[in-house]
Amino acid sequence: MNSILRLKNVSKKYGKGDTLVTALHPTSLTVNEGEFIGIVGPSGSGKSTLLSTCGALLAPSTGEIWLRDKNITSFSQKQLTETRLEHIGFVFQFANLVPFLTVEEQLKYILKLQNKSGVEYTKGIHDLLKHFGLLERKNHYPNQLSGGERQRVAIARACVHHPDLILADEPTASLDSKRGQEVIQLLSQKVKEEKKACMMITHDEKMLALCDKVYTLRDGTLV
Repeated sequence: MNSILRLKNVSKKYGKGDTLVTALHPTSLTVNEGEFIGIVGPSGSGKSTLLSTCGALLAPSTGEIWLRDKNITSFSQKQLTETRLEHIGFVFQFANLVPFLTVEEQLKYILKLQNKSGVEYTKGIHDLLKHFGLLERKNHYPNQLSGGERQRVAIARACVHHPDLILADEPTASLDSKRGQEVIQLLSQKVKEEKKACMMITHDEKMLALCDKVYTLRDGTLV
């Protein structure tokens, strides 16, 4: 099985001397194609630090991060930006949609950042919106959508450029249990269909049943 993400003794520290804080102790982890990984743990345990480090938003203090066959640890800021844009999709607790863009335009904007446009990309967007049950809402603005619909748009936006890795930080926290499960089921299905990978932070135990593996973070240590 091919790996998408590999962490080799990755740690993250802040400050120095008496103010040194270890947010993430040396961590090794492999996430393979088609895997949907759950990360749980109390607040302040290092979950967001782990996700931000995996997503090339934070540089690790030690260790290596491999995305597919590339060691991104030594990448320049320009290379990291390109990596995030092309290979990583982010989903957060709140949808954070652009208020003046329609559903379809939210997705087109991501592709525009990669200089991708044309009929084939429009068809791909429509196929993705259909998968998430949003095709009939493609011309609606965020304020015309329900909370569940907005979060589905956010997830579709994270998937539109076919990233290798999707990182989801409490993606269902603002949804009720039923809508949350529907959203995660759709995301999991997409990940497996395209042989991508997803890491999801959640406090909702019902979502863990949809994960292939579940890890716990305690005081910056993955167990």
